[in-house]
Amino acid sequence: MAMESEHLDDVQISEPEGGSERSKLRRLSKKRVRRRLLSRVGRVFGTYVLSSLTRRIIAINLVGLIALVIGILYLNQFRAGLIDARVQSLLTQGEIIAGAIAASATVDTGTITVDPERLLQLQAGESITPTAGDDLESLDFPINPERVGPVLRRLISPTKTRARIYDPEGILILDSRHLYSSAQILRFDLPPPNVEEEGFWDTLWQWSKRWMQQGDLPLYQEVGAGDGRAYPEVEAALAGSPASVTRISQRGELIVSVAVPIQRFRAVLGTLLLSTQGGDIDAIVRAERIAIIRVFLFAATVTILLSILLAGTIAGPVRRLAAAADRVRTGSTTSREEIPEFSDRQDEIGHLARSFREMTNALYDKIDAIERFAADVAHELKNPLTSLRSAVETLPLARNEDSRNRLMEVIQHDVRRLDRLISDISDASRLDAELARTQSETIDIAELLWNMADAANERSDKGDPRVKLTVADAPGIKPYEVQGHDIRLGQVISNLLDNARSFSPKKGTVRVDLGRDGREIKITVDDDGPGIRAENTERIFERFYTDRPDGEGFGNNSGLGLSISRQIIDAHGGSISATNRIEAGKDGKDRIAGARFTIILPVGRKK
Repeated sequence: MAMESEHLDDVQISEPEGGSERSKLRRLSKKRVRRRLLSRVGRVFGTYVLSSLTRRIIAINLVGLIALVIGILYLNQFRAGLIDARVQSLLTQGEIIAGAIAASATVDTGTITVDPERLLQLQAGESITPTAGDDLESLDFPINPERVGPVLRRLISPTKTRARIYDPEGILILDSRHLYSSAQILRFDLPPPNVEEEGFWDTLWQWSKRWMQQGDLPLYQEVGAGDGRAYPEVEAALAGSPASVTRISQRGELIVSVAVPIQRFRAVLGTLLLSTQGGDIDAIVRAERIAIIRVFLFAATVTILLSILLAGTIAGPVRRLAAAADRVRTGSTTSREEIPEFSDRQDEIGHLARSFREMTNALYDKIDAIERFAADVAHELKNPLTSLRSAVETLPLARNEDSRNRLMEVIQHDVRRLDRLISDISDASRLDAELARTQSETIDIAELLWNMADAANERSDKGDPRVKLTVADAPGIKPYEVQGHDIRLGQVISNLLDNARSFSPKKGTVRVDLGRDGREIKITVDDDGPGIRAENTERIFERFYTDRPDGEGFGNNSGLGLSISRQIIDAHGGSISATNRIEAGKDGKDRIAGARFTIILPVGRKK
């Protein structure tokens, strides 16, 4: 039993240790999961929410807002208005206090006699000069500090203003800082025993405050009791005119001082100097700036949110378009990659999406056309190659000279056919690039047709069909001018003339008519051949397709001429079509008189 209990004790002790290890592993795994989740959220937030475009939009919007707030804080008119209001308030307050002080001034009537009527007759700047016959030997209204002190204390105590009274000599008589009643204790704040010098950052902050607020403001300095005239406002007030001065303290605090003369019967008895406490105005300005900063923070928050929403409406679709374009470029999908359309948006993003979609569809169509063209080329090249290989293999087995000559003619015919096919294929393959790269120019279609018709007639043999050109009159100096590529348009006309002459009978005529209908130029080429079967009027423009009766001229045409002609006309913004000319026969029935090819070109089209 003892052994069993010991075993049980061991088991009970070992389980918590294993459980603590498992709990540690679980906690570590949870931490890893949280870190991975936070890193993934951070990547998503940085990629989608704070993308490069989003950051730029936020920065641009905030720069203007920050510049506005800095301008308001630096060029704050509220501060100047507050100073002016405080000056006017101190002037009014000073005049009231100066009047009360002047009323409390006394005169010793036992030594002099006062004549108020004579005093009232004095003009500005005049004074009384006692003479031997005068009853007035002296006239003096002294300011009694004992009587003025209580009056000044009652008037100044409710305000946070410092008041100083100077006599006519500029000597300090009273200072409100040192006025106290019988129930008050006069306290002086002594400096601490160990004065620590201000640190660098504190000094820099005080200097920046002084620099931002000082401007042209003088620096405030305390003067001694006997040097009141050192203040220019006191000097002006002793001359009889109130004055005010705004200064800045060493700590960058504004101090507004107003000096008002104390007069009685036009005699200046002294000067009352009122000054605000340091930081009084700054506290109001600071509170106002804090309110501005709060408004700025709110406006910045709204601006950032709106910028993120705006960037989301721009960056999100652009990102989807870029991702779709990357998939198209890399060909990561087996089917056609659909570009987002954003059909519900009528702004530039919607236009960009539709343009991307149309461009991608055109690219896919071009790729499909290239694939079909490659398949057609391979198919067309196999026929002459197969014939050529059969002739080459049969040549050693020929028994006589005639057989060998016929085989050699087949070989030469197939070689010429291959050469013609390769030339036409090369011309067709580089046609799009050449049309896009070559600069268009002004072409006179009438002059081009005259040159092409003359050249065709000159190189024709006796008995070959002749080309007859008819140009209709049209208004204007040069009514048949278009923008395009003269060599390629000449190639189209040459193909149509050669095709019409090949189908026309001997000594026949190929008729070419040129006319204009409004903003379109119309060219028709008529022949006297058998015409075109109705079901083939569109197929003849397909690559490598030929439709000649009874195999006439087999192998002499690659079947690319009309296809290239349509490609050139389409590139010039026009159209080409084929129909049959119908005429009434001798028996009165309609018959096919030949084929007609019609070309429509726009006038003045810019490439």
